[in-house]
Amino acid sequence: MEIQLINNQGNRYSYNMLAKAMVTPKETPSFNRIVYSAAHVVSNPLATADPWINSPLDWEATLAYRRYLWSLGFGVAEAMDTAQRGMGLDWPTSLELIQRTLLAAKDYPNALVASGCGTDHLEPDQVKSVDDVIRAYEHQMEAIEALGGKLIIMASRALVKVAKSPDDYEKVYARIISQAKQPVILHWLGDMFDPALRGYWGHLDLDKATQTALDIICAYKDKVDGIKVSLLDKQREITMRRRLPAGVRMYTGDDFNYPELIAGDGIGTETVHQQSDALLGIFDAIAPMASNALRQLALGNSKGFIQTLEPTLALSRHIFQAPTRFYKTGVVCMAWLNGHQSHFSMVGGQQSARSVQHLCDLFVLADKAGVFIHPEQACSRMQSYLTIHT
Repeated sequence: MEIQLINNQGNRYSYNMLAKAMVTPKETPSFNRIVYSAAHVVSNPLATADPWINSPLDWEATLAYRRYLWSLGFGVAEAMDTAQRGMGLDWPTSLELIQRTLLAAKDYPNALVASGCGTDHLEPDQVKSVDDVIRAYEHQMEAIEALGGKLIIMASRALVKVAKSPDDYEKVYARIISQAKQPVILHWLGDMFDPALRGYWGHLDLDKATQTALDIICAYKDKVDGIKVSLLDKQREITMRRRLPAGVRMYTGDDFNYPELIAGDGIGTETVHQQSDALLGIFDAIAPMASNALRQLALGNSKGFIQTLEPTLALSRHIFQAPTRFYKTGVVCMAWLNGHQSHFSMVGGQQSARSVQHLCDLFVLADKAGVFIHPEQACSRMQSYLTIHT
């Protein structure tokens, strides 16, 4: 198949697709890693709303995608930044999303769901002290735990605003972790994902920030399931996971280096510190291929696991390139091209956050990686997008 695309000089060129269809597992596989896919949301473009202000969702399509992820063996990390939390998805809608997802999960034995708990309902001028941050976390924590949800303690812009030292971070996290009903997952989201989180844990120096995070985890190790680190720095992640307390997991959030981090290096006194589990946004976009790879890893074929995922790295690095916070546009574009939703429209109008050229390059990289489920459909949809936008 041939398609006319746009290059970085703004010129049209012909691209001949490889058109190798991605194979979807026929049965739900078992993995030897805990693997969450941070799932995107599907907007409702027909709702009567102001798209830059409100966040109406297509609930049927949004939940259908979660069922799809569970069928492939993934857990769902709900209401996270991949779901445009803080970039179009507000707290009331996030809570409804969590509630609906937890209800849908009951139809799937062993389905994992962990839900984002943050402080994003606070207006910036409402935040005067760390006590305000604690109350905000507790507000969302109470609401999620009332539904039976497991918490992912999301990084807080409000905490960055008011914290004066690492001690303030320790105060906030001590309060939240100590009262959680289930072990929590902490989330360290780097400022490449959200510039407002620069200096998290009270330090611009990442070595010192790492130490503060480790001090908090060690103090409450029995209440911490693991930490998701999204710094796009594989060596920092490896070094940190080897220093985690016994039983505490490293959930890789490194969308640049995930194959080797998940495969592991065999170094460490604890098995869970020799490798990373995963909580990744890219798995939303490449779910069937990632599922096939993880099944190979579970069968002891680590080489096959890496070889299966290696072709996806160029695509992932493109989707998550700077400004990294706009990666959701690429993830949702992939969902549309693969037929998981009928339109390429996003809450907050974020479909416009990447250029035509960026999405043309995404299309080529996805084709070369072999992650289109129905290449003919992907080609047709990309052509329709270009007809409108060029």
